[in-house]
Amino acid sequence: MTFTDKPNALSMAEWDGPVILKGVMTPEDAQTAVDFGADGIVVSNHGGRQLDGALSVAEALPAIRQQVGDQIAMFADSGIRTGMDIFRLLALGADACWIGRAFLYGLGAAGQAGASKAIDILHKELDVAMARTGCRSLSDIGPDRITCGIPLDAPLNTSIRSTL
Repeated sequence: MTFTDKPNALSMAEWDGPVILKGVMTPEDAQTAVDFGADGIVVSNHGGRQLDGALSVAEALPAIRQQVGDQIAMFADSGIRTGMDIFRLLALGADACWIGRAFLYGLGAAGQAGASKAIDILHKELDVAMARTGCRSLSDIGPDRITCGIPLDAPLNTSIRSTL
C-alpha cells in the first residue's frame, strides 16, 4: 500500500497530530504529499542499503525542493556521517537532518556519554564547515555555498549522474 491509497488518506484526515512521510525520493511524490496535506517529508533512501545504486538523497533534494518550494517541511535522512554531510544537505534544500547511525555507534561504544560525544563531534564539524564557507548562522547555508554538479536551473529530472 502507498500513501496515495484511500485508506491512508482517510487515516491522515482522522489524525490530529503532524503527518511526516518518510522515503520520498521524487518531486512527484513530494507534490503528492503536499496535496494530501502532509506536514513534512523525509527525503530518504533508507541509508542506500535497500537498493544499491539508488539515487542518493543529495541528488534528489534539489529537484524536490524546486517542485514543492516552502510548501512543506523537508527533512533529509540517509548516509549522514559527518557535520559536512549535514551542511551539504541543508545547502541542497533540507530544513533539517535526521541522524541515527552516529548516535547508535556512540551509544554502543560508551553509553549515554558516547551518544553525547557523537552529537558534539557532528556539531563541531558543522561549525567548521559553516566557518570555512562564511556562514554565521544556519540560515546562511544555501546552494551558493557548495557545488554539487547540478546546475540550479536544471530540469527536474536531472541528476548528478546525467551531468557527468
